[in-house]
Amino acid sequence: MSATLVGTSHGTDDPAGQAAVRALLDGVRAARPGLDVREAFVDVQQPEVGEVLAEAVRDARARAGRPGDADGPVAVVVPLLLSTGYHVRHDIAQAVTSVNGSAAAEPLGPHPLLVDILADRYAAAEAAHGPFGPDDAVVLAAAGSSVHAAATAVEEVTSALAQRLGRPVTPSYGAGAEPRVPDAVAAARAGAPGSARVIVVSYLLAPGYFLDRVLEAGADVVTDPVAGPAGAGKPDPRLVQVVLDRYDAAAGV
Repeated sequence: MSATLVGTSHGTDDPAGQAAVRALLDGVRAARPGLDVREAFVDVQQPEVGEVLAEAVRDARARAGRPGDADGPVAVVVPLLLSTGYHVRHDIAQAVTSVNGSAAAEPLGPHPLLVDILADRYAAAEAAHGPFGPDDAVVLAAAGSSVHAAATAVEEVTSALAQRLGRPVTPSYGAGAEPRVPDAVAAARAGAPGSARVIVVSYLLAPGYFLDRVLEAGADVVTDPVAGPAGAGKPDPRLVQVVLDRYDAAAGV
């Protein structure tokens, strides 16, 4: 019996962001028929991850008639977050510690498929607003965290994207680390010729608070988030694969 996958996102009040996460988990269900996939949150929305995780473990053991967890986890939390940080290291870790028979997967990033997606979001923005010139500046915008490992992961993605695009990319953050997105945009504009544009690549999962702040940061062009444009409906199959990669590694598949 496969362990239950508990897809755990930050949570948002934005209906488009909520729809994007639901579509992602529906994509996981379609890609892995028979896998029990449940949704949970660490903030803003309900139900909380600890509640969903405990129920998933109870249900899995009841179905299997298995009282213990000697055969490995019966539920795996997959953080639908692009890097580590407080919610991964505190909220999710605490929930897993409290529920025997559960395990936590790594966050979604860094992952090569995410770089592929970011490059495609950049290409789509260039098709709509381009062509982008050699003097145009590119800034990657991540949510950010005070956890040093989160910035290291974002820098890894930034470096890989710069290599893919063949041009410099500057990392920036919505919170927790420096430079903040508006400061990075302002610095990029100050350092570029007068006619150059600033393009922000959104290293954010879906619409919500941080994307709104990025849109207000003064860039000329902002790409769609990783999950795609609002109302996309179907999830990017590469993002679905990243979720399943994380789940398989934690579940021992």
